[in-house]
Amino acid sequence: MANIISDETIEYVGILAKLELSGEEKEQAKKDMGRMLDYIDQLNELDTEGVEPMSHVFPVQNVFREDIVTNGDDHEAVLENAPERREDSYVVPMTVI
Repeated sequence: MANIISDETIEYVGILAKLELSGEEKEQAKKDMGRMLDYIDQLNELDTEGVEPMSHVFPVQNVFREDIVTNGDDHEAVLENAPERREDSYVVPMTVI
């Protein structure tokens, strides 16, 4: 087991996870975390020469529609709802002095 997990690390992880672990549970968590890190270390043994870096296994493409305005400019209709307006804007109470 190349990855030795300290008691402080287990305490810190317990705090982050909001867990109260007994002494036995802490020891088991240390062993489990060490095994997980050892398993992950196996990835360093893989030959990745010539492998293109990627963020997804499958090709990602934008599936959203084009952003095309369909309702037009309804500026005047919107301003008709204003209790008070000045030129082409709403008049609102001042909030910053």
